[in-house]
Amino acid sequence: MTKSIFLKPYTVLTQQLIAARTAAGLTQVELARLLGKPQSFISKYEHAERRLDVVEFLMVCRALNADPAQILKAIGDEFPNVSSERA
Repeated sequence: MTKSIFLKPYTVLTQQLIAARTAAGLTQVELARLLGKPQSFISKYEHAERRLDVVEFLMVCRALNADPAQILKAIGDEFPNVSSERA
């Protein structure tokens, strides 16, 4: 199985977070300061060099005043339909 960081939905996640940061008028340095993290933390998840866990994702969304549900919807739209039927 391919690691999630290399899948299209993860690319959509990073694109959504970059767009939200840009819309908030923040640089990576400014966002990192708000989160109490180094700038490299922001750079690494924006360039898919590291994954965000769900708690980190929510912290980033809160700092950006972004709607996490809207971002998750955009990610979910990238998954193919999967049958819930069991054999």
